[in-house]
Amino acid sequence: MGSTGLAFLLAFALAAPVAAQGEPATDLADVILPPTLPWSGESEKLIVSPSDPWITPAEAADFETTPRYAEVRAWLERLSKASPLIGIQTFGQTTEGRDLLYVRASKGGADKPVVLIQGGIHAGEIDGKDAGLMLLRDIALRGKDDLLDDVDLVFVPIYNIDGHERMSAYNYPHLRGPAQKGRDANARNIDLNRDYAKLDAPESRAMIGLIRALDPILYVDSHVSEGFDMQYDITFTYAGWGKYARHRATADWLQDRFGPAVSQALTEAGHTPTIYPSPIDSREPSKGIRYSPEGPRYSTGYGDFIGMPTVLVENHMLKPYRQRVLGTYVLMEAALKIAAQDAERIEAAKTADRASRPDTLLTRWKPRAEPIGYVDDFKGVAFDTYVSPASGREEQRWLAQPITFRMPIIGQEATETVNLPVAWWVPAAQTEVIERLRLHGIEFTTIEAPQTLMLDEVHLVDPKLSRPIEGRYPMTASFEHKEAERLMPAGSVRVPVDQPLGLLAAALLEPESQDSFLAWGFFPELLAPPPDTDDFVLAGLGEYVLENDRAIRDRFEAKLRADPAFAADPDARLDWLYAQAGPGHPFPLRYPIAREID
Repeated sequence: MGSTGLAFLLAFALAAPVAAQGEPATDLADVILPPTLPWSGESEKLIVSPSDPWITPAEAADFETTPRYAEVRAWLERLSKASPLIGIQTFGQTTEGRDLLYVRASKGGADKPVVLIQGGIHAGEIDGKDAGLMLLRDIALRGKDDLLDDVDLVFVPIYNIDGHERMSAYNYPHLRGPAQKGRDANARNIDLNRDYAKLDAPESRAMIGLIRALDPILYVDSHVSEGFDMQYDITFTYAGWGKYARHRATADWLQDRFGPAVSQALTEAGHTPTIYPSPIDSREPSKGIRYSPEGPRYSTGYGDFIGMPTVLVENHMLKPYRQRVLGTYVLMEAALKIAAQDAERIEAAKTADRASRPDTLLTRWKPRAEPIGYVDDFKGVAFDTYVSPASGREEQRWLAQPITFRMPIIGQEATETVNLPVAWWVPAAQTEVIERLRLHGIEFTTIEAPQTLMLDEVHLVDPKLSRPIEGRYPMTASFEHKEAERLMPAGSVRVPVDQPLGLLAAALLEPESQDSFLAWGFFPELLAPPPDTDDFVLAGLGEYVLENDRAIRDRFEAKLRADPAFAADPDARLDWLYAQAGPGHPFPLRYPIAREID
């Protein structure tokens, strides 16, 4: 999601009345957010009367507030006792030890396809939770049980429970309701929608386990956007906006079948849907919206890499909570219908994608110089600017005046693609990596006797650590590949590319991948210096190597010519020569995972 003019929002937050415990005495949205566009729609009929015994907590509060975890669990347990269609199960625990819950709505029947819907991976963006409670009630008790004729619904009401329970009016100040919201990250400040690949959080490991157990025909992840004001209220997208998907068959189903079906249902219910418009520059919306490839760190990217149709719902932040929840209900119901109708078609698409064997992996890209298309009548909202006393610069002020304009779509072009090997070899000592492969369900074999192989070894050039994020110090580098004989001890792991999850394995193990274990900083030992000794010894060793190894001497002289700073640094010269001597050093700047080319 893009950023918005939060300086503008927070400037007004400072002027809001504050309650004794540090929370504002009034709804911040009424103070800091721009005026709303008028709205009414057929979906308002989904709300039950205040006297209904099965009114949800959000409905009872007129969508001003959202219930906490304990109230959600109690309400669902009561619904489960009232209807044989509803069952509640746990599938793990959060970082702080709370039970992760899912609801299975089912009429029974063996091997029924499953639609998996989750709310609250970003716990302030909680529309999916309250929409799901309303839909479950109507399935269980209000005549919509036909939605379960051909599929089961598995609903995770709150994925990031620990973040959900840290509610405050100051969380997500760009969202118009509910009055208090949870946080985006979990109790360790890990964003679970950046953790699908690296699996650092117990919540992420539990979710991947649930996905593997269910193998759903559709996975829906409910969010709320940032960005700019516009007329659209319910937006959604898929990995790479469909255009840049890694697996084509499931992407085509999402574009050709899911999108039109859900858009029609939302329009008929009075909503204004579109594909999620991720802004290039929220201060200047007319610069365009971004379509881009994705990695498996995200729910949508992960679904694409494993051949599972996955939808990212991004409701518009400035629309009232009531309107957003109702639109989410309509989308969920439509998703169940189209998934049931197309269950066989989806399974065929999944099978085709998992049978494909890509031989390359796109690892880097950049925006194209020219738009790849336009939205001719983009439904925007007018704004002007003012000088904010908080930021001291001009900030946006949205005017609740509908406008239309021609919106450019900014696509991407490849700048780096790697050819995939036959397999990857992981040393037995890399237990953290091997465990992650096991959690993902990636196939590998463990050798029982040592093997000597010619493998592609990777060396890091000019590695750099980034600022800490998501519990890691990400690493960037350039890479040198060279073939070398390598002894793989007993216990080493061979990961073949020829498997249904071969593309996911590539994203995790290819060093150039932006979501590789290396990129996430899994191998800090690579940056440790080699063992040291006295300079006179290193000088003598370097002279010996230069005199007796023509290939090293040629590389050394080329490096002296190409890198003046290196040439002028005696210690760097000696360290480089020491690293070339004999077998070299096993850890510094040497990627521990080798590539089997043929």
